[in-house]
Amino acid sequence: MTKIIIIFKKELQSYFNSPIAYIFLGIFLIFSSWLFFQNFFLAGQAQVRGFFGVMPWMLLFLVPAITMRSWAEEKRSGTIELLLTFPIKDQEVVLAKFFSSLAFILIALALSLVIPITASSLGNLDWGPVVGSYFGVIFLASCYLALGLWLSSLSKNQIVAFLVTAIICFAFFIISDGLVINSLGGFFGSIFKMIGLSSHYDNMTRGVFDIRDVVYFGAFSFFFLFLNIKSLASRNWK
Repeated sequence: MTKIIIIFKKELQSYFNSPIAYIFLGIFLIFSSWLFFQNFFLAGQAQVRGFFGVMPWMLLFLVPAITMRSWAEEKRSGTIELLLTFPIKDQEVVLAKFFSSLAFILIALALSLVIPITASSLGNLDWGPVVGSYFGVIFLASCYLALGLWLSSLSKNQIVAFLVTAIICFAFFIISDGLVINSLGGFFGSIFKMIGLSSHYDNMTRGVFDIRDVVYFGAFSFFFLFLNIKSLASRNWK
């Protein structure tokens, strides 16, 4: 655990050693606030469904921007060989990178609390669905991050890692969208609803806490973190 914490601190600090992290946070907050408040006053009621409605799309750009450098840059610069020669297990490095990336997302979400607080000051906001929605965003971000870290470990090019992560995350999210499910119908519709991210995320944003959704998000993240560990272990097979 000590080794994970050391690498976690190093990775998290690396985000803020350059202006890129502050630019990403600024863009995230400005665009999410703008997309939310342009319709908030037209609705005439204190609710933040619109904010959590755009969050998956904001994460589709924020998460790949975070994960694209995690392994791709290490490979390009050659520092991955130095890192993995230290007396530390592959899974410890992967978990440290995952939790540092998740911590960065949590910082962005903490700053976004100004949106529901503002909505609450203007009306009677129901905080139950808000809390559930934040948990949904955290679980969704965890899935995106686990997938993005694995894809970054397969490439030396950050741009390629960014684009592939954004596309595949989008695919996993959209396959359980209502339009896709209704068009497929029957057996394939139920399968896509089960394996897609959006159906489980939507449950949480409605304030429905189902342990099956939590298990799904956990299994999704665990699976791609496992693939990340195996992709690092494959260096020993070459």
